[in-house]
Order: sequence, then C-alpha cells, then structure tokens
Amino acid sequence: MVSKLQVQLPVDDLEQCWPEACCGKRVGAVLHAASTTTDLRSTLSQLERLSDLGLVSLTTLFGPQHGFATTTQDNMIEWEGYRHPRLGVPIHSLYGEHREPTLEMLAEVDVLFLDLMDVGARYYTFIWTMFLCMKACREKGIPLVVADRPNPIGGALIEGRPQEPDFLSFVGLHPIPIRHGRTIGELADQFRAECFPDLELTVLPMSGWERSMDYEATGIPWVSPSPNMPTLETARVYPGMCLLEGTNVSEGRGTTRPFEYFGAPWIEGEEFAGELNAVGLPGVVFRDISFEPGFQKFAGQVCHGCQVHVTDRNEFRPVATALQILAKLRERYPSEFAWKKPPYEYEYDKLPIEILCGRPESRIFSETL
Repeated sequence: MVSKLQVQLPVDDLEQCWPEACCGKRVGAVLHAASTTTDLRSTLSQLERLSDLGLVSLTTLFGPQHGFATTTQDNMIEWEGYRHPRLGVPIHSLYGEHREPTLEMLAEVDVLFLDLMDVGARYYTFIWTMFLCMKACREKGIPLVVADRPNPIGGALIEGRPQEPDFLSFVGLHPIPIRHGRTIGELADQFRAECFPDLELTVLPMSGWERSMDYEATGIPWVSPSPNMPTLETARVYPGMCLLEGTNVSEGRGTTRPFEYFGAPWIEGEEFAGELNAVGLPGVVFRDISFEPGFQKFAGQVCHGCQVHVTDRNEFRPVATALQILAKLRERYPSEFAWKKPPYEYEYDKLPIEILCGRPESRIFSETL
C-alpha cells in the first residue's frame, strides 16, 4: 500500500527556514532545472522572493553538469557560463573549465546555497559538485547552506562497496557505496565530518520523509535532473546500468529509455534475455528488444538486446543485476564485448569501468562488489 505521507521540502517555504545568521548576506546559488518546490515553483523564484523581502541579495548563480538549465546531453559535454537574461547576474559553469567554484566566482558571495536533485548513485556527479563547493567554501571561509531532498530510490538499501583510494575520480571523489542510501543533506553532513570539519554548514531539513518511502509516496512530482534521467524508473536501474557506460555496449542513451535498454548490433536479444531470465535475479525480468540510438554509441544503427523491467523494487538489486549482465556479455560474446577506453569523466588513464566500480578491472568479477 502506498503511504499517504507527504514530504515538505525546505525550499517550499524558504522564507521560514532561511538561517537567521545568513540574513542580509550576498547569496550565490547552485541550481539546475530540478531545483523546484513540491508544487513546481522554481527554487530560483523562492530566492528572488527572499531578495524582494530584503532578507538576502542574490548576486551569483552556478550550474552543475548538464547545465543550469539542464540541456547538455552527455558526459564530458562542457558548457560555458553566461548572464541570466532576466536577472542579469552571472551564471558560472561548474562543468567546464572549472568544476570547483573559484575565488573569482565567489567574489560577490557571502553565503553559498545549494539545491540539487541527486538520484542515490555514487556516479551521479551532482554530489561531487557539492563536495567541491564544500571545499571552496571552506577555503574561502564562507558558509554553505544545503537544501535537503529525498533520495528517490530510498534510503533503506545500500549496495556496492566504496572505492579504493587509487580509484577516486569525479564520479566518486570520496569513498561511498555505489547505491549510497543517503539524502543529499546527509551526504553533506558526512562529507563535512570526514573531510571538511571546519566548514560552516547548514542543512535545511525536509519533513515527512522516511527511509523506506517510495518516491511516489512523497507527493513530489518527478522533474528530470538530467536529460538521460527522464523517469523514476530510470533512476531505479541507474545504480547498476550506469556500469555499461564503461563498455562498448549501448546503455540506451539516444533512446526514450536510457539505462533501461541495453544492446549492440551483435547481441542476439531473444537468446540473451532467456539466459538472463534463467539466472533468476530477484525483482527483475528481461525482455528482448531492438532499438536505434539517435546519438552516442551505435547512433543510427539497429541494436539488439534487452529492456530491464523491475517487477519488485524492494527485491531488485541494480548493481548485482548489472554485474550479472556484464559477466554474461563477456561469456557470450568474447570477441565482440570490450571495455571502453579512457577518457571518462576527466580520468585519462584508468579504464572507465575501473573508476565506476572503484577497483581494478581484474578484480571486478572475482570479488563481491
């Protein structure tokens, strides 16, 4: 039965929860298209209201990977900053020449505010943008205010071991599990405790969220936080299926079902779906499909493979499922299957699959991930 609990976000009534110590300050804000209230007002409009009331002066905006307006499609597609067309304030890119706010970017900022939608997986880079903002705020001696949000795939389950020290990257700057089970506010508290103990951090709490809640029960509409995260179903498979980014198999980018589809021209979809279903992985069924990506791997070519259908979200284990898919692909197609070569998310030496898994490729299948 779906819970009737409704979650209230701090950005729903920012005027009431804005820290008193941050009143009258010049504020910079890290936002994207999914920075919205539960009734779909933009967080930017909430900050504008604070400014109109004289509580803050909004001076600077920042955007993470995929852009302030969430328009850039792919990994390592950088974007340049510009001025907000209506407000006239600068919008700085944190996914371009710089991924960490510079002292120049923070010159007119007394308090940095961050409201980003995470999807509960280590590889999703918004939490690492937050990590680098924490680092910059500590170095400049300015407070950071983080608006908490639900983990859309829940907080009750954790999967995938933290990375080893030599395998940290922009898809994991600090060791945490792949499916980390934290909210973005909880991660901010963890990063402060473990990395930035002298940072002045305030996490604005939400109310009504429980770790076991399905996102549908929160009452918060789904707003795509990146172009290839169109639905909640995408987010549920992403902690595992993102591993296919480290291979020469399409993870469904360029289709209407990224990360739910996977395939290649050389896969025999019906046979492969049958092999995967015979394993009996919990909470999932594989259906053979064909698709033609509009961009990225095999753009314009017909691929054959499977769609991942989650039948029981409580039993489904996305990381274990994806590792089984990878193992079967290597076994079934030894001549065609290959690991993707660098670069990947600003790592130019190690294999993409190694920084995604956080350990050497030689041990990915020989030990429990």
